[in-house]
Amino acid sequence: MEVRLASKAGFCYGVKRAIELALTTAEESEGPIYTLGPLIHNPQVVRDLANRGIKEINALPQTEGDTVIIRSHGVGPDILQEAQEKDVKVIDATCPFVARAQRYAREMAEQGLPVYILGDPGHPEVQGILGWTKGKGIVIEGVEEINPVEDPRVGLVAQTTQPLANYQAVVEALQKKGLQVDARNTICHATGERQQAALELAKTVDVMIVVGGKESANTKKLARICQETGTPTYHVESAQELQEDWFREAGTCGLTAGASTPDAIIEEVKRRMNEMDQMNGEEAMQDAMEVKSPRAGELVKGVVVQIGMDEVMVDVGAKSEGVVPRKELACYGVDNPQDVVKVGDEIECVVIKSEDNEGRLILSKERADAEKAWGGLEEAMENGTVIQGTVREVVKGGLLVDVGVRAFMPASLVDRGYVEDLSKYLNEQVSVRVIEMNKQRKKVVISRKAVLEEEYARKREELLETLEEGQTVKGIVRRLTQFGAFVDLGGLDGLLHISEMSWHRINHPSEVVKAGDELEVMVLKVDRENEKISLGLKQILPNPWDNVEEKYPVDKIFPAKVVRLASFGAFVQLEPGVEGLVHISHLADRHVAKPDEVVREGEEVNVKVLSVDPVEKRIRLSIREVNSEGRPAREPRQNKQETAPVVEENKEENGPTLGDVFGDMFKQEEK
Repeated sequence: MEVRLASKAGFCYGVKRAIELALTTAEESEGPIYTLGPLIHNPQVVRDLANRGIKEINALPQTEGDTVIIRSHGVGPDILQEAQEKDVKVIDATCPFVARAQRYAREMAEQGLPVYILGDPGHPEVQGILGWTKGKGIVIEGVEEINPVEDPRVGLVAQTTQPLANYQAVVEALQKKGLQVDARNTICHATGERQQAALELAKTVDVMIVVGGKESANTKKLARICQETGTPTYHVESAQELQEDWFREAGTCGLTAGASTPDAIIEEVKRRMNEMDQMNGEEAMQDAMEVKSPRAGELVKGVVVQIGMDEVMVDVGAKSEGVVPRKELACYGVDNPQDVVKVGDEIECVVIKSEDNEGRLILSKERADAEKAWGGLEEAMENGTVIQGTVREVVKGGLLVDVGVRAFMPASLVDRGYVEDLSKYLNEQVSVRVIEMNKQRKKVVISRKAVLEEEYARKREELLETLEEGQTVKGIVRRLTQFGAFVDLGGLDGLLHISEMSWHRINHPSEVVKAGDELEVMVLKVDRENEKISLGLKQILPNPWDNVEEKYPVDKIFPAKVVRLASFGAFVQLEPGVEGLVHISHLADRHVAKPDEVVREGEEVNVKVLSVDPVEKRIRLSIREVNSEGRPAREPRQNKQETAPVVEENKEENGPTLGDVFGDMFKQEEK
């Protein structure tokens, strides 16, 4: 028999620290040393400490100067205050994770929040945390115990050994009640790692041994997790409790231990298991020589030897080969058995009948798969673990998914948004979370949306941490508004404002983008506190003003389009993103009171470039100089003395005066 030890087993950091503090105190201190209650939940360790002079008491001593060690589960502030008043020396061996939960509970209480404490009401750790809430603590074991409170804000901490799924369910339930929840996850990560290691090991062995105190909450939890896999599991405190019958038919045996179990006890149990294996050697060989007759309900392993359209034949080492009817192959309808198994596959089956009318052994692969799956599903639901499944059928209101058993996924929980056509998921493998199950009624409800929401939240957090202003990213346009478009960057939506879409003026975002477009945009601003991101599209497009002087040299004539009118002139577009001003004085060779006397919006005109200022993005244009018939070509700009006679000459010819040309401009500046 092979004995396999779980990768995470035995003392956790908090327990190891408490014992080291106790032993150090015993070596350095004089006089009596006590622990207030058992230092850890392991009777062998407590007895060993007593032999070293560290005795367990249930109340503080009365003698001044005595030394008391606070156990790893911690205590409330009233105990510490009492010790100070009695002048008792205190050695605080509280687990750091427990101390963190106490600190959070105290902070929340000081803020005036009611504090929910998720855990076992009778456990000393929970009692200690409750003491730090100053009467504002409410101990609950699950969602069903949540009572309404008047405060709109509440706090939440958890016993360090609580399952993560239970904690998450309580958070969600409080939020659904409209409460603002200050949730602090105080669950010890080492507990989850130890449970996961035990679960994985239990799935691969024939027998599982869990070592630890019978009163240890985390050890009892380990035993229950292993039992739920279907593997025979035995909880012992010492090697003396092991029984030979447990290992008689075991090829491999798993071994794990609770957080309060020392390495010496684990090694002693392992050594005893190996000794029992040698004693059972001869009996095991005799049993192997016998041909067993499987009984109804027994789980057997076999190899597929033949596949027909209605049944599959399996060699299970019995007197006759077993038969798996097609309907017993899987939890969903099977059209072709070869889609499920192949000749040579090793499969597990449950014996339905040890002998039918034809003397055949009738088996069910579906029942074996289901029995194996139920334990994993319950564990997945409790711990919030993500599992894989295959979509088999579209039904009214949702999908049927194969997760080892038949599970229902409501349409509202398939995706983050509404899904019109569910058939696209057929035969697809999906990641889901178990949200409801009842083994007796064979009911399992799963959610893909919960997994997607978590992934979305994680990606949003990662994006907020990594995005930098000036960075170029890709995204998909999700929806349009009057003021811009929201772009999904893969976990977080950024706003692409209408003013940042193009170098030219647009009236609506739909002129540039549409929903579903994949864009490359620039990050303009990141507001991490409010989770807001501003994006720009025009910043990664060529700026038409970069070479405007080369494209539109002075004195040249170009076609343009009137885009809008003002009291002082008309704005015309030379190209998208490049607009210039034709002042009212340059609209015609006559006095113009209003620009619409000469041009209108949308009209195509020819304009002459008078000046270009690329820095200020201004171009002065003229229609008058293009349309003046018989007017000589524009001469180089002259100084003030040279221009005076020209103005005078125009005045004599009843042409436009200086007031006509610049009067409206001065009025505009005065405004």
